[in-house]
Amino acid sequence: MSWLRRDQSADSQQAAAPGAPGAAGAPGVAGTAPGAPSALAAASLATAAPVPQPLLTIDALGRKCPIPIIMLAEQIRDVPVGAVIAVLADDPAAYTDVPAWCGMKSHEFVFRSELDSGWAFGIRRRY
Repeated sequence: MSWLRRDQSADSQQAAAPGAPGAAGAPGVAGTAPGAPSALAAASLATAAPVPQPLLTIDALGRKCPIPIIMLAEQIRDVPVGAVIAVLADDPAAYTDVPAWCGMKSHEFVFRSELDSGWAFGIRRRY
């Protein structure tokens, strides 16, 4: 599943091996050039409240709803209860669909941060 990454381990691999799979420019993978801040890190710097560090980031940029929700629903079981998942999306429907999905599924909607193109949504797994 090339459209997701484990943030902590993927960041160190990308920095150590530029041009490797998952590095900047790879389609569907949340990544940045070595030394450049990630979109989620840039979003957290722009907000006043601290943004929890996500364990998993799902890059749904460029995908239309309901694909970001389907991607989230498939991957939420892969993180422990209490962990935060970030979803990056730029479809206008995601702005309301992600918080609504959290309410319907009883997960906690933690944050929504503006990105240059779209939003970063934080979801805490509750069960």
